[in-house]
Amino acid sequence: MALFADALALSADTMALSADTMALFADALALQGMTKFNLLRINEMLYLTDYVV
Repeated sequence: MALFADALALSADTMALSADTMALFADALALQGMTKFNLLRINEMLYLTDYVV
């Protein structure tokens, strides 16, 4: 019975680590999206300064 409880505990730990990994992956994707958006805005501003000034 102790082995079964240990297996359940390990399974729960694995699920928690998997959830943490998914959260970190989502955070990384969000940061990647924000970086891309900011680069596009910077390029747009640089492009507009060529014609406005």
